[in-house]
Amino acid sequence: MLKFTWTNGKKATRLCPCGYLGHYNGKCHCTPDQIARYRGKISGPLLDRIDIQIEVPAVPQETLLKQADGESSSDIQARVNVARQRALIRQNKPNAQLTVSEIDVLCAPDAQGAALLQQAINRLNLSARAYHRVLKVARTIADLAGNENIFASHIAEAVQYRRMDRQG
Repeated sequence: MLKFTWTNGKKATRLCPCGYLGHYNGKCHCTPDQIARYRGKISGPLLDRIDIQIEVPAVPQETLLKQADGESSSDIQARVNVARQRALIRQNKPNAQLTVSEIDVLCAPDAQGAALLQQAINRLNLSARAYHRVLKVARTIADLAGNENIFASHIAEAVQYRRMDRQG
């Protein structure tokens, strides 16, 4: 049975039957076949409905105890608020609520981005739903970067967030 857990109001799933795949101390002893069978239980249509699919590895205790050297939460929140405002000014709603016809107009990438997206569709066999989700995520990435246009780098980052599309 596939195990789902709730994390900060979002649904998450284990990466393997034991739940320790990729753990820093090698706790997982699942075979590649067991992992493939386990992940095969997740249907494509379900994955299509998940915008961002990333693995978050366990963090060693020593790292948890150290002071973080990254960006502060308040700085990130401010940048997200600016990006959200940019979307609201442009289209009167957040990027996540764009319709397919609005995506076609507001999320069109530049020529290099379109070519990269075409490659991703072919290599990952993206569905129409996944394609539109990639474009909405790329629009958000562009907004966070302060760009009015969607470039290949935004498409590349959005495709990277479709991790489960690349695994069997």
